[in-house]
Amino acid sequence: MIKKIITILFLSLFVFADKALAVCPVCTVAVASGVGASRSIGVDDLIIGLWVGALIVSMIMWTVDWLNKRNIKFKGLGILTTIGYFALVVLPLYTMDIIGNPLNSFCGCGIDKLLVGIIGGSIAFWFGAVWYEYLKERNNNKAYFPFQKVVMPILPVIILSIMFYFLTR
Repeated sequence: MIKKIITILFLSLFVFADKALAVCPVCTVAVASGVGASRSIGVDDLIIGLWVGALIVSMIMWTVDWLNKRNIKFKGLGILTTIGYFALVVLPLYTMDIIGNPLNSFCGCGIDKLLVGIIGGSIAFWFGAVWYEYLKERNNNKAYFPFQKVVMPILPVIILSIMFYFLTR
C-alpha cells in the first residue's frame, strides 16, 4: 500500500512539472522505465545501477533547474541537491541490505555492483548532458538533430550498459 502511494506521489510530479531545460522529462521517464523493466527481467545489478545513477542525476538537474526558474538560489544549491538525492536513493538501499551484500560484489573486490553502477551511470549521464550543452552552444544554441537533448545523456548509459552486459555474462 505504501509503495503504491509513493509511486502515485512520484508520478504526480510529472503531471504538475513545468518544462525543464536542464534535462527533459522524456529523458527522465526513459531512465525510470529502463530501471523498472530491467529489474523485472533479471538484469544484473551492475547494469541496473547504471540506470539508477542516470535517474538520480536527471532528477538533480531537473530539480536545480526548477528551483533556479523560481529564483530559489543560494550557495551550495547544487551540492545540497546532489547529496539529498543520492542519500534518498542509496541510504534506503543500504539499510535494506540491497547495497553492501558481500555476495553482490564487483569482480570480487568487495565493492557492491549496484553502487558501482550508480556511480558509473551518474557520471555517464552527467557527461552526456554536459556534452549536449557543449555541442548545442557551438551550433548557435540549436540542436544538431531532433531529440538530441534526449539522446545525448542516455547514449553513454546505453554504451556502458552494453559493455557491462558483456563483462557480467
